Amino acid sequence: MKIRKNSWLATAVLVAALPATTLVAGPAKPSGSIEDRVRHELVMLPYYNVFDELSFRVDNDGTVTLFGAVTQPWVKSDAERSVKRLAGVTRVDDQIEVLPLSPFDRQIRIRTYRALVGTSSLYQYFMGTQPSIRILVKNGHVMLDGVVSNNMDSQLAYMAASRVPGVFSVTNNLQTEIK
Repeated sequence: MKIRKNSWLATAVLVAALPATTLVAGPAKPSGSIEDRVRHELVMLPYYNVFDELSFRVDNDGTVTLFGAVTQPWVKSDAERSVKRLAGVTRVDDQIEVLPLSPFDRQIRIRTYRALVGTSSLYQYFMGTQPSIRILVKNGHVMLDGVVSNNMDSQLAYMAASRVPGVFSVTNNLQTEIK
């Protein structure tokens, strides 16, 4: 195939012939349900990580109630702000808890994360930008949330978290995928 020297000229002429509305980028039109858009906004929060857990409920009147727990106060405010601006949302009831900012809990979070990732079949749940296992630590008490493939992985996660030094208790809220 022979490429012409002035092919950029043909492209420029073609672009100039397009209507102006196709060239101007405006705000994206909302697509999907309110639930889909809220879910998207929450997982796109820049500081939302494996140590945070967010959930929500959308009522018929457009009220979105946010639940969960986060390690940093700005994740809570970012979640509320990003959901509040969505079309169709009339009010946001923010019930997200900010977990204690203690060095003791931070160490337990990191140790628990390492214990779970170091367990042979569990590392797969921490791959990607949004891990399917969430590790919440409050005053030395660990809660595991999320979804795993089978009951064996849920038990392995529980046992690995239970062996972490300094952990007072482990609550296993991991659910198995429905196939």
